Amino acid sequence: MPTPLDPRKKPTDIKIHVKSGAGVDITWADGHVSHYDFAYLRDECPCATCNDERGKKEAFAAAAPAGAAFPALPMFKPKPRAQAATVVGNYAVQITFSDGHATGIYSYDHLRSICPCAECAAAFRSTAS
Repeated sequence: MPTPLDPRKKPTDIKIHVKSGAGVDITWADGHVSHYDFAYLRDECPCATCNDERGKKEAFAAAAPAGAAFPALPMFKPKPRAQAATVVGNYAVQITFSDGHATGIYSYDHLRSICPCAECAAAFRSTAS
């Protein structure tokens, strides 16, 4: 039997500002309001490809010698923008980004867990494994 959704992770209002590029605003059932920039959401994409890429970066960083004081300079990449967004059932949002990436489905559970505010970080990320 599926675990019931935490009522704090149920949205009551969702605004996705694709045209203006302002990001995503969600009002949650407990009254909390979250704002997500599209660049932040792109970095936090939950798809398997992005999770694998993050895992490789973490493994590489852990394996790097402690004396590597000068990390490689990152290549310039334009800030990702949303080109389209679709609500998926009653549980998620899917965003198509300007870099062509569109496979991430952001469940409401995931979105609340990655809310950038300190209150949500303490409430949801400390218990996440």
